[in-house]
Amino acid sequence: MFVVPPLTGHVNPTVAVGRELLRRGHEVAWVGHPGVVRPLLPQDATLHALDDRVPLALRSEMERRARATRGLAALKFLWEDFLLPLARSMVPGVEAAVDAVRPDLLVVDHQALAGALVARRRGCCWASFATTSASVVDALSELPRVRDWLDEQRATLQREAGLPAIADPDLSPHAVVVFSTRALVGDEETFPAHYHFVGPALSHRLDPTPFPFEAIAPARRRVLVSLGTVNAARGHRFYRAAVEALAPLEVQAVFAAPVDQVGPVPDHWIVRRWIPQLRVLPHMHAVIGHGGHNTTCEALSLGLPLVLAPIRDDQPVVARQVVAAGAGLRVRFGRVGPAELRRAVSRVLDEPGFSEAAARIRASFEAAGGAASAATILETLPCP
Repeated sequence: MFVVPPLTGHVNPTVAVGRELLRRGHEVAWVGHPGVVRPLLPQDATLHALDDRVPLALRSEMERRARATRGLAALKFLWEDFLLPLARSMVPGVEAAVDAVRPDLLVVDHQALAGALVARRRGCCWASFATTSASVVDALSELPRVRDWLDEQRATLQREAGLPAIADPDLSPHAVVVFSTRALVGDEETFPAHYHFVGPALSHRLDPTPFPFEAIAPARRRVLVSLGTVNAARGHRFYRAAVEALAPLEVQAVFAAPVDQVGPVPDHWIVRRWIPQLRVLPHMHAVIGHGGHNTTCEALSLGLPLVLAPIRDDQPVVARQVVAAGAGLRVRFGRVGPAELRRAVSRVLDEPGFSEAAARIRASFEAAGGAASAATILETLPCP
């Protein structure tokens, strides 16, 4: 049984792994909010539905605040006003589903803290899905006061659930499945034996979002520009800098962005609010992004170098990992100008070292096994 938050990027890996488990003959179910989760699941999937009213309110506030907060303020908001209230609201429904089904294994996304609390209260065997590599590194090592504040917030949540406070309550002591590889995360940190790096679990479901593939210019190098879904509305200045940066280059730009935020562009460019990203990326030569884990890994799975402008949450950590691996460059979202961005894009397109590093990460993803490896870990987990 998968326990997921109402966040698309956290549901999708469970779908890929769930399909593989179903193919192998296992019974699979999800616990989540139907408004977000149901459209992402296989058509006949079993979903134990939670109350949609709470996440709708929380998501609306999150999207509103995402336009105004960055850095530590964004981290505080993410936990204090989204993840912790979400966990408290989810506990009764998750507990009811677990009591009704009595699953052999509970698989909990690291941001669905209610699943971890219920697993401990009910004595379940459980595994964690770390859908971003930032969740398994100490991203706050240089900010001890912030880390202490976060530890206390999570300790309070555990005590409210009648549990003793432990470190990293979002990560299972039985198995942590990380949807990345050491080639991206780096070799600086030592991880326990129950941490398994499987690479991204990319969904192969056909995305019907329309896109003018006939307009792709085969004679030009092509660059995708995307700030994801939550951050797109605050990207006007960045999009305009990207337009000015790319216009003098012999490239075709594809913007996944609101048309009114991008403004006028050359005739051979493509601007769409929504694109079928997994179908578009194979036609690209580089990606300009915000460091979101999903888009970053999707690009690297094709060996594409990146220019990243992280905004909030795990994005600075992911960008730092990409730069350290040699697969891209980082620029400052709020300050980068057209000239600096043009230099960065030109470098990742022209200097072979970036594509070579991205290709090494791509090979590590392929070797790690993705959804198939994750499914094997789950079905062979020696539950106590």
